[in-house]
Amino acid sequence: MKKSGVFYNYEELILSTYSRLPGIFVKGKGMTLIDIDGKKFLDFFPGWGVNNVGHCHPKVVAAVRNQIGKLIFVPNNLYHPHQAKLAQEIVRWSFPAKIFFCNSGAEACEAAIKFSRAYGEGKRHEIITTLNSFHGRTMGAISATGQKKYQEPFHPLLEGFKTVPFNDLGAIKAAVTDKTVAILFELIQGEGGINIAAKEYVQEIRKLCDEKKILLMFDEVQTGMGRTGEMFAFKHYGVTPDLMILAKSLGGGLPIGALVVKSELANVFKPGMHASTFGGSPLVCQASLGTFNAIVKDKMLRNVKAMGPYLLQKAKELMGKYSFITEVRGMGLMVGVQLSIEGKTIVEDCFEQGLIINCTQGNILRLMPALNVTKKQIDRALFMIDQAMSRITKS
Repeated sequence: MKKSGVFYNYEELILSTYSRLPGIFVKGKGMTLIDIDGKKFLDFFPGWGVNNVGHCHPKVVAAVRNQIGKLIFVPNNLYHPHQAKLAQEIVRWSFPAKIFFCNSGAEACEAAIKFSRAYGEGKRHEIITTLNSFHGRTMGAISATGQKKYQEPFHPLLEGFKTVPFNDLGAIKAAVTDKTVAILFELIQGEGGINIAAKEYVQEIRKLCDEKKILLMFDEVQTGMGRTGEMFAFKHYGVTPDLMILAKSLGGGLPIGALVVKSELANVFKPGMHASTFGGSPLVCQASLGTFNAIVKDKMLRNVKAMGPYLLQKAKELMGKYSFITEVRGMGLMVGVQLSIEGKTIVEDCFEQGLIINCTQGNILRLMPALNVTKKQIDRALFMIDQAMSRITKS
């Protein structure tokens, strides 16, 4: 199909639910995307972190290729070995748990909401979440999300959620009542602007949950699978959640989500209480196992611990050049550059140069390269961002 036909079909046949950059992509390898004209792009925002191991990583491709000719799907009332292996791998890197597999972060969040209500036994149902959080687009997940712009067209929302300021322990404590069953938040708010939870804040919430028998639920959809230098971000905090939500990078590019539940709580869900038709199919489980294999065998966690500080340093160097940069923050390879101006023009300029980045909240540039990024690639990306900012200054 020619470019004109692709653009026409998107305009005429596909619901307009996304703002898109004007590129038609046909191939990807590592941190490089190639468009229909053969132009190469350096991808510093691979699908909100979906491609943590880069595009078409050989270990993921090999796992999928090996599986796709054997068995793509079986329903969840039958067994297959790859779901068993993947559950074992997730538990090995997290905590003693049982896993529910689904297809996305929003589905995993819905599972967590339903689990918490079952845990509350009809006596407790309220969930405390935080401002600027993002938990997905389904009705339960969007009701949990602490951003009105995502909620406004869809009222009435699911009741039972209280939203309080992020990193404010006093606000959390004040919101707890005898109806509170769970506290749900991201350790680093991605869509909210790379806001990082303070260690003491997280540890005190864990104590509060233990005292009140409240479920502590971490949304690690963006922070999981090595993004912060640990396989899961909770490892930085010396705290273990009761429930953990995973998706995006878990499948190396294929759709998969998971709800990880502490073993001692797992019997809250009984057969028939929840399900997902395609959740944990042989194909996506093999892709996920390939992703774990790539992270471990290629020593990506070690690379994140080296390249994360380097990316943060290079981004902070721009602050000395441009007064409209107000803050640079991040953990691992999850970095936000906050501006006092709109970031859209910078994103578009970078795209013209061949660099893909993202802007959230209107003024926070998000940089989330693959976990195997090199210094050379970081230098190249920051050079293009510098060029874009320079043109903003001159104009």
